[in-house]
Amino acid sequence: MQTTPQQRIDELTGRGWWGERTLLDMFDDAAAASPDHPALIDQFNRSEFTDGDALRLTFREVDDAAARLATTLHAGGIRQDDIVVVQLPNIAELPVLYLALARLGAIISPVPIQYGPFELEKAREVLDPAAFISLSNFKGKNFAADHSSAFADGCSLFAFGNDIAGGFTALSLTEGPTSSSEYASYANDIDISANDILSICWTSGTTGQPKGVPRSHNMWMASGRGAHDVADMRDGEAILNPFPMVNMAAIGGFLFPWLMRGATLVLHHPLDLPVFLKQIELEKIAYTIAPPAVLNMLLKKRELLDSIDMSSLRAIGSGSAPLSEWMVAEWQNAFGIAILNVFGSNEGICLASDQHDLPDPADRARYFPRFGVEGYAWRNRAGAENLTRLVD
Repeated sequence: MQTTPQQRIDELTGRGWWGERTLLDMFDDAAAASPDHPALIDQFNRSEFTDGDALRLTFREVDDAAARLATTLHAGGIRQDDIVVVQLPNIAELPVLYLALARLGAIISPVPIQYGPFELEKAREVLDPAAFISLSNFKGKNFAADHSSAFADGCSLFAFGNDIAGGFTALSLTEGPTSSSEYASYANDIDISANDILSICWTSGTTGQPKGVPRSHNMWMASGRGAHDVADMRDGEAILNPFPMVNMAAIGGFLFPWLMRGATLVLHHPLDLPVFLKQIELEKIAYTIAPPAVLNMLLKKRELLDSIDMSSLRAIGSGSAPLSEWMVAEWQNAFGIAILNVFGSNEGICLASDQHDLPDPADRARYFPRFGVEGYAWRNRAGAENLTRLVD
Protein backbone atom coordinates (compact mmCIF):
# COMPACT_ATOMS: atom_id res chain seq x y z
CA MET A 1 0.00 0.00 0.00
CA GLN A 2 1.28 3.44 -0.93
CA THR A 3 -0.42 6.69 0.03
CA THR A 4 2.13 9.22 -1.26
CA PRO A 5 1.37 10.58 -4.74
CA GLN A 6 3.91 9.44 -7.33
CA GLN A 7 4.79 13.05 -8.14
CA ARG A 8 5.81 13.59 -4.52
CA ILE A 9 7.82 10.36 -4.47
CA ASP A 10 9.63 11.41 -7.63
CA GLU A 11 10.37 14.88 -6.22
CA LEU A 12 11.83 13.64 -2.93
CA THR A 13 13.71 10.81 -4.60
CA GLY A 14 15.17 13.25 -7.12
CA ARG A 15 16.44 15.43 -4.27
CA GLY A 16 18.16 12.41 -2.73
CA TRP A 17 16.03 12.59 0.41
CA TRP A 18 14.15 9.36 -0.26
CA GLY A 19 15.66 6.15 -1.56
CA GLU A 20 15.12 2.42 -1.87
CA ARG A 21 16.28 1.18 1.54
CA THR A 22 13.70 -0.23 3.94
CA LEU A 23 13.70 -1.10 7.63
CA LEU A 24 14.52 -4.67 6.55
CA ASP A 25 17.51 -3.60 4.48
CA MET A 26 19.00 -1.81 7.47
CA PHE A 27 18.40 -4.79 9.73
CA ASP A 28 19.94 -7.21 7.23
CA ASP A 29 23.04 -5.00 6.96
CA ALA A 30 23.39 -4.76 10.75
CA ALA A 31 22.91 -8.51 11.21
CA ALA A 32 25.41 -9.34 8.46
CA ALA A 33 28.02 -6.94 9.85
CA SER A 34 27.77 -7.99 13.52
CA PRO A 35 25.61 -11.11 13.93
CA ASP A 36 26.75 -11.74 17.51
CA HIS A 37 26.55 -8.14 18.70
CA PRO A 38 23.86 -7.57 21.38
CA ALA A 39 20.83 -6.22 19.54
CA LEU A 40 17.82 -6.19 21.90
CA ILE A 41 17.81 -6.17 25.71
CA ASP A 42 14.73 -6.26 27.94
CA GLN A 43 14.71 -4.40 31.24
CA PHE A 44 16.02 -6.68 33.96
CA ASN A 45 12.75 -6.87 35.93
CA ARG A 46 10.55 -7.83 32.98
CA SER A 47 9.12 -10.81 34.89
CA GLU A 48 7.50 -8.38 37.35
CA PHE A 49 4.99 -7.15 34.76
CA THR A 50 4.71 -9.85 32.09
CA ASP A 51 5.56 -13.47 31.33
CA GLY A 52 9.08 -14.61 30.59
CA ASP A 53 12.54 -13.75 31.78
CA ALA A 54 14.32 -10.69 30.45
CA LEU A 55 15.70 -11.40 26.98
CA ARG A 56 19.13 -10.48 25.66
CA LEU A 57 19.18 -11.15 21.92
CA THR A 58 22.00 -10.83 19.40
CA PHE A 59 21.30 -9.70 15.85
CA ARG A 60 21.47 -13.36 14.77
CA GLU A 61 18.88 -14.28 17.37
CA VAL A 62 16.63 -11.35 16.41
CA ASP A 63 16.86 -12.53 12.80
CA ASP A 64 15.70 -16.01 13.81
CA ALA A 65 12.95 -14.59 16.05
CA ALA A 66 11.59 -12.35 13.27
CA ALA A 67 11.62 -15.29 10.85
CA ARG A 68 9.78 -17.41 13.43
CA LEU A 69 7.06 -14.78 13.90
CA ALA A 70 6.73 -14.16 10.15
CA THR A 71 6.30 -17.89 9.54
CA THR A 72 3.58 -18.21 12.19
CA LEU A 73 1.77 -15.07 11.05
CA HIS A 74 1.92 -16.19 7.42
CA ALA A 75 0.43 -19.55 8.42
CA GLY A 76 -2.29 -17.55 10.18
CA GLY A 77 -3.19 -15.80 6.94
CA ILE A 78 -1.35 -12.47 7.19
CA ARG A 79 -0.35 -11.13 3.77
CA GLN A 80 0.93 -7.97 2.08
CA ASP A 81 -1.04 -4.79 2.87
CA ASP A 82 -2.95 -6.47 5.71
CA ILE A 83 -3.25 -4.15 8.71
CA VAL A 84 -2.34 -5.67 12.07
CA VAL A 85 -3.22 -3.93 15.35
CA VAL A 86 -0.54 -4.58 17.98
CA GLN A 87 -0.86 -3.81 21.69
CA LEU A 88 2.31 -4.61 23.63
CA PRO A 89 4.50 -2.90 26.22
CA ASN A 90 8.17 -2.19 25.48
CA ILE A 91 9.43 -5.76 25.46
CA ALA A 92 11.63 -7.47 22.89
CA GLU A 93 8.60 -8.91 21.11
CA LEU A 94 7.51 -5.46 19.90
CA PRO A 95 10.53 -4.41 17.77
CA VAL A 96 10.81 -7.98 16.49
CA LEU A 97 7.17 -7.75 15.38
CA TYR A 98 7.99 -4.63 13.35
CA LEU A 99 10.57 -6.69 11.46
CA ALA A 100 8.34 -9.77 11.10
CA LEU A 101 5.35 -7.85 9.76
CA ALA A 102 7.59 -5.86 7.44
CA ARG A 103 8.89 -9.14 6.00
CA LEU A 104 5.32 -10.03 5.13
CA GLY A 105 4.67 -6.60 3.63
CA ALA A 106 1.96 -6.14 6.26
CA ILE A 107 1.23 -2.85 8.04
CA ILE A 108 1.64 -2.57 11.80
CA SER A 109 -0.72 -0.32 13.75
CA PRO A 110 0.74 -0.17 17.26
CA VAL A 111 -1.61 1.14 19.93
CA PRO A 112 -0.82 2.39 23.45
CA ILE A 113 -1.02 -0.14 26.22
CA GLN A 114 -3.54 2.20 27.90
CA TYR A 115 -6.12 1.67 25.14
CA GLY A 116 -9.19 -0.20 26.29
CA PRO A 117 -12.01 -1.82 24.30
CA PHE A 118 -13.60 1.55 23.45
CA GLU A 119 -10.43 2.94 21.83
CA LEU A 120 -9.68 -0.37 20.15
CA GLU A 121 -13.18 -0.50 18.65
CA LYS A 122 -12.61 2.96 17.15
CA ALA A 123 -9.32 1.78 15.66
CA ARG A 124 -11.02 -1.31 14.24
CA GLU A 125 -13.74 0.83 12.62
CA VAL A 126 -11.10 2.96 10.89
CA LEU A 127 -8.66 0.22 9.91
CA ASP A 128 -10.70 -2.96 9.33
CA PRO A 129 -7.62 -4.92 10.51
CA ALA A 130 -6.78 -8.46 9.51
CA ALA A 131 -5.39 -9.33 12.93
CA PHE A 132 -4.92 -8.26 16.54
CA ILE A 133 -1.76 -9.15 18.49
CA SER A 134 -1.38 -8.70 22.24
CA LEU A 135 -0.19 -10.63 25.31
CA SER A 136 -1.83 -12.82 27.90
CA ASN A 137 -0.31 -11.17 30.96
CA PHE A 138 0.44 -7.54 31.63
CA LYS A 139 0.50 -6.63 35.31
CA GLY A 140 -1.86 -9.50 36.03
CA LYS A 141 -4.38 -8.65 33.29
CA ASN A 142 -4.98 -10.77 30.22
CA PHE A 143 -4.92 -8.02 27.60
CA ALA A 144 -5.43 -10.41 24.71
CA ALA A 145 -8.60 -11.99 26.11
CA ASP A 146 -9.96 -8.82 27.70
CA HIS A 147 -9.62 -6.76 24.50
CA SER A 148 -10.55 -9.34 21.87
CA SER A 149 -14.20 -8.27 22.03
CA ALA A 150 -13.21 -5.08 20.19
CA PHE A 151 -12.41 -7.06 17.05
CA ALA A 152 -15.03 -8.35 14.67
CA ASP A 153 -15.44 -11.88 13.36
CA GLY A 154 -12.86 -12.62 10.68
CA CYS A 155 -10.07 -10.79 12.49
CA SER A 156 -7.30 -13.24 13.40
CA LEU A 157 -6.10 -13.21 17.00
CA PHE A 158 -2.51 -13.82 18.17
CA ALA A 159 -0.91 -13.54 21.60
CA PHE A 160 2.37 -13.88 23.45
CA GLY A 161 2.49 -15.38 26.93
CA ASN A 162 1.96 -18.49 29.04
CA ASP A 163 -1.83 -18.56 29.28
CA ILE A 164 -3.18 -18.15 25.76
CA ALA A 165 -6.97 -17.86 25.61
CA GLY A 166 -9.11 -19.91 23.26
CA GLY A 167 -9.32 -18.50 19.75
CA PHE A 168 -5.78 -17.09 19.89
CA THR A 169 -2.73 -18.44 18.07
CA ALA A 170 0.37 -18.48 20.27
CA LEU A 171 3.40 -16.46 19.21
CA SER A 172 6.95 -17.00 20.48
CA LEU A 173 10.34 -15.51 19.76
CA THR A 174 12.14 -18.72 20.72
CA GLU A 175 9.87 -21.66 19.82
CA GLY A 176 8.56 -22.82 16.47
CA PRO A 177 9.87 -23.09 12.90
CA THR A 178 11.84 -20.24 11.32
CA SER A 179 10.41 -21.04 7.88
CA SER A 180 8.05 -23.22 5.88
CA SER A 181 7.84 -24.06 2.20
CA GLU A 182 4.74 -21.87 1.89
CA TYR A 183 6.31 -18.91 3.67
CA ALA A 184 9.60 -19.27 1.78
CA SER A 185 7.75 -19.18 -1.53
CA TYR A 186 5.73 -16.15 -0.46
CA ALA A 187 8.80 -14.29 0.81
CA ASN A 188 10.64 -14.99 -2.43
CA ASP A 189 7.85 -13.54 -4.56
CA ILE A 190 6.90 -10.49 -2.49
CA ASP A 191 8.11 -7.05 -3.63
CA ILE A 192 8.53 -4.50 -0.82
CA SER A 193 9.16 -0.85 -1.66
CA ALA A 194 10.57 1.87 0.59
CA ASN A 195 7.44 3.83 -0.34
CA ASP A 196 5.11 1.16 1.03
CA ILE A 197 3.30 1.99 4.25
CA LEU A 198 5.11 0.42 7.20
CA SER A 199 2.94 1.68 10.06
CA ILE A 200 -0.25 3.44 11.06
CA CYS A 201 0.35 5.16 14.40
CA TRP A 202 -2.18 7.15 16.38
CA THR A 203 -2.15 10.79 17.40
CA SER A 204 -2.64 11.65 21.07
CA GLY A 205 -6.19 12.94 20.60
CA THR A 206 -5.52 16.42 21.95
CA THR A 207 -7.63 17.94 19.16
CA GLY A 208 -10.38 15.33 19.25
CA GLN A 209 -10.58 11.65 18.36
CA PRO A 210 -7.10 10.10 17.81
CA LYS A 211 -6.26 9.88 14.11
CA GLY A 212 -4.35 7.10 12.35
CA VAL A 213 -1.26 8.32 10.47
CA PRO A 214 0.14 6.09 7.69
CA ARG A 215 3.91 6.39 7.21
CA SER A 216 6.22 4.63 4.78
CA HIS A 217 9.74 3.31 5.25
CA ASN A 218 11.06 6.45 3.55
CA MET A 219 9.07 8.74 5.84
CA TRP A 220 10.44 7.00 8.93
CA MET A 221 13.93 6.98 7.44
CA ALA A 222 13.85 10.78 7.25
CA SER A 223 12.77 11.07 10.89
CA GLY A 224 15.34 8.49 11.89
CA ARG A 225 18.17 10.44 10.27
CA GLY A 226 17.19 13.56 12.17
CA ALA A 227 17.08 11.66 15.48
CA HIS A 228 20.32 9.84 14.67
CA ASP A 229 22.14 13.09 13.97
CA VAL A 230 20.85 15.01 16.99
CA ALA A 231 21.99 12.16 19.26
CA ASP A 232 25.33 11.85 17.44
CA MET A 233 24.87 8.06 17.54
CA ARG A 234 27.85 5.79 17.04
CA ASP A 235 28.33 2.25 15.80
CA GLY A 236 27.45 -0.49 18.24
CA GLU A 237 26.72 1.68 21.28
CA ALA A 238 23.84 1.07 23.70
CA ILE A 239 20.75 3.28 23.58
CA LEU A 240 17.90 3.17 26.09
CA ASN A 241 14.30 3.68 24.96
CA PRO A 242 11.80 4.45 27.76
CA PHE A 243 9.06 5.80 25.46
CA PRO A 244 6.31 3.46 24.16
CA MET A 245 7.27 2.11 20.75
CA VAL A 246 3.94 3.21 19.29
CA ASN A 247 4.78 6.69 18.01
CA MET A 248 7.38 9.14 16.71
CA ALA A 249 9.55 9.38 19.83
CA ALA A 250 10.41 5.69 19.86
CA ILE A 251 10.06 4.65 16.20
CA GLY A 252 11.85 7.59 14.59
CA GLY A 253 13.94 8.23 17.68
CA PHE A 254 15.13 4.69 18.43
CA LEU A 255 13.89 1.88 16.15
CA PHE A 256 15.35 3.30 12.94
CA PRO A 257 18.55 4.79 14.46
CA TRP A 258 19.14 1.44 16.22
CA LEU A 259 19.55 -0.26 12.85
CA MET A 260 21.31 2.65 11.18
CA ARG A 261 24.16 2.16 13.63
CA GLY A 262 23.89 -1.54 14.43
CA ALA A 263 23.45 -0.41 18.02
CA THR A 264 22.16 -2.20 21.10
CA LEU A 265 18.54 -1.24 21.80
CA VAL A 266 17.72 -1.48 25.50
CA LEU A 267 14.00 -1.41 26.30
CA HIS A 268 12.18 0.11 29.26
CA HIS A 269 8.50 0.14 30.01
CA PRO A 270 7.55 3.69 31.08
CA LEU A 271 8.49 4.77 33.65
CA ASP A 272 10.14 3.22 36.69
CA LEU A 273 12.82 5.74 37.60
CA PRO A 274 15.07 3.53 39.80
CA VAL A 275 15.00 0.80 37.14
CA PHE A 276 15.66 3.35 34.39
CA LEU A 277 18.70 4.77 36.21
CA LYS A 278 20.03 1.29 36.98
CA GLN A 279 19.77 0.36 33.30
CA ILE A 280 21.92 3.37 32.39
CA GLU A 281 24.63 2.00 34.68
CA LEU A 282 24.30 -1.73 33.94
CA GLU A 283 24.05 -1.46 30.15
CA LYS A 284 26.56 1.39 29.75
CA ILE A 285 23.99 3.57 27.98
CA ALA A 286 25.34 6.30 25.68
CA TYR A 287 22.03 7.95 24.78
CA THR A 288 18.48 7.98 26.13
CA ILE A 289 15.49 10.29 26.34
CA ALA A 290 13.43 11.65 29.23
CA PRO A 291 10.70 14.26 29.80
CA PRO A 292 11.79 17.70 31.07
CA ALA A 293 9.99 17.17 34.40
CA VAL A 294 12.06 14.06 35.12
CA LEU A 295 15.32 15.81 34.25
CA ASN A 296 14.40 18.76 36.47
CA MET A 297 13.50 16.47 39.36
CA LEU A 298 16.73 14.46 39.11
CA LEU A 299 18.82 17.60 39.43
CA LYS A 300 16.98 18.39 42.66
CA LYS A 301 17.59 14.86 43.99
CA ARG A 302 21.33 14.53 43.50
CA GLU A 303 21.43 11.49 45.78
CA LEU A 304 19.72 9.50 43.00
CA LEU A 305 22.27 10.61 40.41
CA ASP A 306 25.19 10.10 42.78
CA SER A 307 24.08 6.51 43.40
CA ILE A 308 24.74 5.36 39.83
CA ASP A 309 27.63 5.41 37.37
CA MET A 310 26.61 7.64 34.45
CA SER A 311 30.08 7.86 32.89
CA SER A 312 28.91 6.20 29.66
CA LEU A 313 26.03 8.65 29.15
CA ARG A 314 26.84 11.24 26.48
CA ALA A 315 23.46 12.85 25.78
CA ILE A 316 19.78 12.84 26.72
CA GLY A 317 16.99 13.85 24.38
CA SER A 318 14.02 15.70 25.82
CA GLY A 319 10.82 17.26 24.57
CA SER A 320 7.01 17.26 24.80
CA ALA A 321 7.21 20.43 26.93
CA PRO A 322 9.44 23.52 27.12
CA LEU A 323 12.95 22.94 28.46
CA SER A 324 14.36 25.01 31.31
CA GLU A 325 17.54 26.92 30.50
CA TRP A 326 18.78 26.14 34.02
CA MET A 327 18.18 22.42 33.57
CA VAL A 328 19.98 22.17 30.22
CA ALA A 329 22.95 24.17 31.52
CA GLU A 330 23.19 22.23 34.79
CA TRP A 331 23.31 18.81 33.14
CA GLN A 332 26.01 20.05 30.80
CA ASN A 333 28.12 21.91 33.37
CA ALA A 334 27.79 19.51 36.30
CA PHE A 335 27.81 16.17 34.47
CA GLY A 336 29.12 16.85 30.96
CA ILE A 337 25.86 15.47 29.51
CA ALA A 338 24.22 17.34 26.63
CA ILE A 339 20.46 17.79 26.84
CA LEU A 340 19.05 17.80 23.31
CA ASN A 341 15.81 19.60 22.50
CA VAL A 342 13.64 17.50 20.18
CA PHE A 343 10.20 17.98 18.69
CA GLY A 344 8.40 15.45 16.56
CA SER A 345 4.95 14.24 15.62
CA ASN A 346 3.44 11.14 14.10
CA GLU A 347 2.55 13.28 11.10
CA GLY A 348 6.24 13.53 10.31
CA ILE A 349 7.83 16.81 11.34
CA CYS A 350 11.19 16.56 13.11
CA LEU A 351 12.97 19.54 14.68
CA ALA A 352 16.04 19.13 16.86
CA SER A 353 18.56 21.30 18.70
CA ASP A 354 21.85 19.58 19.48
CA GLN A 355 25.10 20.69 21.09
CA HIS A 356 26.78 21.07 17.70
CA ASP A 357 24.24 23.29 15.93
CA LEU A 358 23.33 25.18 19.13
CA PRO A 359 26.24 24.81 21.57
CA ASP A 360 24.90 27.36 24.06
CA PRO A 361 22.59 25.57 26.58
CA ALA A 362 20.27 28.58 26.84
CA ASP A 363 19.80 28.71 23.09
CA ARG A 364 19.28 24.95 22.93
CA ALA A 365 16.56 25.11 25.58
CA ARG A 366 14.65 27.93 23.87
CA TYR A 367 15.16 27.52 20.14
CA PHE A 368 15.22 25.11 17.25
CA PRO A 369 17.49 25.64 14.23
CA ARG A 370 15.66 27.24 11.32
CA PHE A 371 15.83 24.18 9.09
CA GLY A 372 15.66 24.81 5.36
CA VAL A 373 17.05 28.33 5.37
CA GLU A 374 18.65 28.91 1.98
CA GLY A 375 22.43 29.18 2.01
CA TYR A 376 22.91 27.79 5.54
CA ALA A 377 23.98 24.22 6.29
CA TRP A 378 23.11 22.72 9.65
CA ARG A 379 25.04 19.68 10.87
CA ASN A 380 21.83 17.68 11.31
CA ARG A 381 20.75 16.30 7.93
CA ALA A 382 17.15 17.14 8.82
CA GLY A 383 18.20 20.74 8.22
CA ALA A 384 18.53 20.04 4.50
CA GLU A 385 15.43 17.85 4.24
CA ASN A 386 12.88 20.11 5.96
CA LEU A 387 11.45 23.46 4.98
CA THR A 388 10.22 25.68 7.82
CA ARG A 389 8.35 28.96 8.06
CA LEU A 390 7.08 31.03 10.93
CA VAL A 391 3.38 31.87 10.91
CA ASP A 392 1.79 34.55 13.09
